[in-house]
Amino acid sequence: MTSPVVHLSRLARWGTTLARRRALVGIENDPNAPTPVRRLVKLARWATFTGKRGTRDYSGAFQAIGPAAIKLGQSLATRPDLVGEEAASNLLSLQDSLPPVPFKEIEASMASSFAQPLDTLFSEIDPEPVGAASIAQVHRAVTSDGRQVAVKVLRPGIREKFARDIQTYEWAAAHVEAMGGEATRLRPRLTIANFKRWTNSELDLRREAASASELAEQMSGVGGYRIPAIDWDRTNGRVLTVEWVDGIKISKRDELVAKGHDLEEIAERLVISFLTQAISAGFFHADMHQGNLFVEDDGTIVAIDFGIMGRIDRRARQWLAEILYGLTTGDYQRVAEIHFEAQYVPSYHSVGEFATALRAVGEPMRGKPVSELSVGQMLDGLFAITRDFDMQTQPHLLLLQKTMVMVEGIATQLNPDINMWDTAAPYVRSWIRDELGPEAALADRLKEDTETLLRLPGLIRRLEEKFPPKGGAPEPPPLPEIRLMTDRSGGTGGGWLRYLVAGLAGAGTLWALMTLGWLG
Repeated sequence: MTSPVVHLSRLARWGTTLARRRALVGIENDPNAPTPVRRLVKLARWATFTGKRGTRDYSGAFQAIGPAAIKLGQSLATRPDLVGEEAASNLLSLQDSLPPVPFKEIEASMASSFAQPLDTLFSEIDPEPVGAASIAQVHRAVTSDGRQVAVKVLRPGIREKFARDIQTYEWAAAHVEAMGGEATRLRPRLTIANFKRWTNSELDLRREAASASELAEQMSGVGGYRIPAIDWDRTNGRVLTVEWVDGIKISKRDELVAKGHDLEEIAERLVISFLTQAISAGFFHADMHQGNLFVEDDGTIVAIDFGIMGRIDRRARQWLAEILYGLTTGDYQRVAEIHFEAQYVPSYHSVGEFATALRAVGEPMRGKPVSELSVGQMLDGLFAITRDFDMQTQPHLLLLQKTMVMVEGIATQLNPDINMWDTAAPYVRSWIRDELGPEAALADRLKEDTETLLRLPGLIRRLEEKFPPKGGAPEPPPLPEIRLMTDRSGGTGGGWLRYLVAGLAGAGTLWALMTLGWLG
């Protein structure tokens, strides 16, 4: 186990890096931050001779600390309630890119992971990577059977580095949460636990391949959106091989226009594809930034990089759909009721007061031009009222919120006049009708009752095993209760010790009488 001294030295090193770029000033100025934390960040700023005034470079600070910090920064971009709106907005621009590892090291790592020469699997691998991120880098290659593929390879030693850094994140989060108050409500330990789960998934490329395969199945019926095929024979925990995608990055608007693509249609399809994943399937691509989406010549959107995925159970999806629909229609009372049903808001608060707070967030945006409406602004407003109503963090919704903001940003870049609410409303309305309407309720009840009935035979068998039927022998008569010498329960007859003493005393008396000749 890592010692506190090691954790403190790491935190001190990271803290000074953050302080030099004024990335801790927000915490220092936040009256809700625990007092010991505010003192420590103030000390870090003084130690680096940095003033409060000036640009706060959050993304640059995390980039300077290293790979694990880059990923943590991207995760914290979903937590404006924890790091503040300014920091969260800045961290959204955090570029997950690092200088590439020399190809000789990559080649050796690949050969070691496959336990065979690479020329048996690939006829050609381009030594220049097409992308180099904090966890892995990607090379273009040709398989031994002539197919164009992209090969993603983990950076050597990256798993061990992440494990070390995450231990310190966990240690620091536990100490901050133990300070109580606002730190407890924001649940930093849970934030780090989810971060650890996401990164562990990213650091096992077989799991990323499995996520891509699962999402491909879920989206197989959605036209104009696809997932590259996985080459399972050339994939393991450290290497992921997928088909090569020939397309234009969705961020390159001018090139898309030059190709004759309908940008409005692509933007709408992107939004619907995301809603299909999140609401219908409950399994969504949670890293949908511009670098991970391509448009092929026929207009098909192709997604890549499935290291971070979100999952929502069916009940939470129903709540989510009703919340989105309620916000689009102005039914704040129903949105408030859902928050209480889902136990997002403690029951000692008033539903009516929460509905009024929601109205204060939603109404200023109603009736405004399309260009001024934003899902991101609406969600930021919702975060702003969480403190007043003691709402604890919901990690699955935070990941969803981050992805919604990403999708909205890309869709707006493609079509500045798109309205996420108008685009989403018909889909959400249709899903609610199909999943929450009378027919759906009846079907769910029939399914649930049928499953209950089918479980009855097993339940009866278990009861019979616990209470077996009587055999063929007659019922035995009642027997008198006899207290045994070994009975330790005591009571009116004493315990076994009393019987032993009495027996010894009786035997001694009998021997004495026989010695005196009184017993012939």
